[in-house]
Amino acid sequence: MPDPNTPTSRTRLVREPQRAVYDRAAAYKILDEGFVCHVGFVLDGQPFVIPTSYGRVGDNLYIHGSCACPQLRNLGQGIPVCVTVTLLDGLVLARSIFNHSMNYRSVVILGTAVAVSNREEKLEALRLLSEHLIPGRWEDSRQPNEKELKATLALRLPITEFSAKVREGGVIDDEEDYEFSTWAGVIPLTTVAGAPEDDSRLLPGQEVPEYARSYRRKK
Repeated sequence: MPDPNTPTSRTRLVREPQRAVYDRAAAYKILDEGFVCHVGFVLDGQPFVIPTSYGRVGDNLYIHGSCACPQLRNLGQGIPVCVTVTLLDGLVLARSIFNHSMNYRSVVILGTAVAVSNREEKLEALRLLSEHLIPGRWEDSRQPNEKELKATLALRLPITEFSAKVREGGVIDDEEDYEFSTWAGVIPLTTVAGAPEDDSRLLPGQEVPEYARSYRRKK
């Protein structure tokens, strides 16, 4: 496995290299906080980008898909992929339009995803995907049956070639623009869970579980 602090020629950041993060632990914190990844690949000469859910365990990323999706189904045959995860933390409003920016944290992973064929590993991958989104939900729900397992695709992507990029802090304006009369600053953005809403067909006496009532985005 490549040294996480030594980027490859494909993952070394060229633009804004001071924002590059090649530390594995820092990249994993970003992955563990996100909800959606975008899987990019080329199939039969055509580019595709598929948004989907994911979960991480150790140095592997598990990606959720459907066997009915021909693009994702073919990924299991060993097509090279590029997976990205981005967290948006704020809008940075500068005095000039050119210097407007965003505070963000992102990770790019390059590699070859393979379909999980072993039943036990597939079940564990689906449990991981569920627990990544809502810890505690897997044990509280009906487990997948054989038909559902066959219809569900789980892909495993080793996290070997990756990089992260982080922009944080305030406005960076050109010196002459600090005399321009307009408000400048940062609008922080956060993901906040609202109050759970009961399904219309709940059984009598069914209460909102603690993991839903006190749900918070991972940090």
